[in-house]
Amino acid sequence: MKGDQTSGTVYPATVADLHARFEARQATIGIIGMGYVGLPLALTAAKAGFSVLGFDINSSYVERLNRGESYIKHVPSKLVAEAVADNRLSATADFNRLPEADAILICVPTPLTKHREPDLSYVEKTTRTIAERLRKGQLIVLESTTYPGTTDEVLKPILETTGLKSGKDFFLAYSPEREDPGNPDFGTSTIPKVVGGDGPDALILADALYSQLVVQTVQVSSAATAEAVKLTENIFRAVNIALVNELKVVYAAMGIDVWEVIEAAKTKPFGFMPFYPGPGLGGHCIPIDPFYLTWKAREYDITTRFIELAGQVNTHMPYYVVERLAEAVDRSGRPFSGSRILVLGAAYKKNVDDMRESPSLKLIELIEARGASVDYHDPHIPELPPTRKHRSLAGRRSVPLMVETVASYDAVLIATDHDNVDYGLVAEHARLVVDTRNSLGKAGLANERTVKA
Repeated sequence: MKGDQTSGTVYPATVADLHARFEARQATIGIIGMGYVGLPLALTAAKAGFSVLGFDINSSYVERLNRGESYIKHVPSKLVAEAVADNRLSATADFNRLPEADAILICVPTPLTKHREPDLSYVEKTTRTIAERLRKGQLIVLESTTYPGTTDEVLKPILETTGLKSGKDFFLAYSPEREDPGNPDFGTSTIPKVVGGDGPDALILADALYSQLVVQTVQVSSAATAEAVKLTENIFRAVNIALVNELKVVYAAMGIDVWEVIEAAKTKPFGFMPFYPGPGLGGHCIPIDPFYLTWKAREYDITTRFIELAGQVNTHMPYYVVERLAEAVDRSGRPFSGSRILVLGAAYKKNVDDMRESPSLKLIELIEARGASVDYHDPHIPELPPTRKHRSLAGRRSVPLMVETVASYDAVLIATDHDNVDYGLVAEHARLVVDTRNSLGKAGLANERTVKA
């Protein structure tokens, strides 16, 4: 071990020292980005016995965490309060404290530009922030989803502008997040973690750290391979969702219920995995990640036709749903233009307060562009937050779901299938229900006023 010349703090001097601190759970873990990935990861590390420093530029997040409060619905405040009370978790907006961390885990957004190209601005800015404070003996791990090569081609050169060398003075790795917000069966600690490093020492150290946090680690040969694993997982889902979305359109034209087809098909004990259609893709991963690979593939003169076609099918789904809604309203004897529509569900998936890339926002804009007015109800989202693509919708508030409310609309569009919604009330009192999630069908509540879309 050796002392830092400026602070006198003792830091690990060798790979063996750092490895031992990880295995003994005596290291300090810095996590940059206290959102849907960073906060659960911080709580997992704190519960495992590590001292955790959560970094975020959002002062509200920092203040609430230090008060022991959660701002993410599916993350209980009780867990945050326990970690803070045990002095295992503290949050800060002071990035000058980065040298205190033995490992720095990067959990920042990787969105797309308006031209559907990777936007690594958050990753690059964060890496420069780390570089300005980088010290010897630190492990740096990127968790944000990105294209193969990002760790080696983007992070490493920025960090090495300090004169320190990866694999010698500091250690660089990639371990993709696998969070599934609101999933009652799997959390951060129970999901295996893929790890790839820039050299053998980085891999050994990343594996030693994550082995203390999760049920299983899966080592791969490089950071680029680990980056490809994450993209493959989400592209697999995107392509299969596109397939059932396309089947939904085809079978609807034939008068066949795609939900009934899937339920019957999944009884086959081999060779079939059920995926379900919806009003469009949402969340930070599945609508975005495939485009990271298609962009990178162009560097190698390869066209990812299959992936791009899936993206086109999924992107078209909100337009298809609104067309079905308009047809259903018109058939009921009321013109769609001037009608009042209630969108049920604003979150991108059931039982969470996560609005990232939610198709509900696109649905609202498309409906209003055709002359109808829209309200929404979501028990998890009392007010629509500002988003990059749909700023004009920010500030709208959820309306109460009551008999007189539901009955006053020309149609109810079920966009998100939250469990804590009274679907019986909707089925009984709505003039028309357009159901994109088969919520009424699954509950045995579908009637002659129900249209599946």
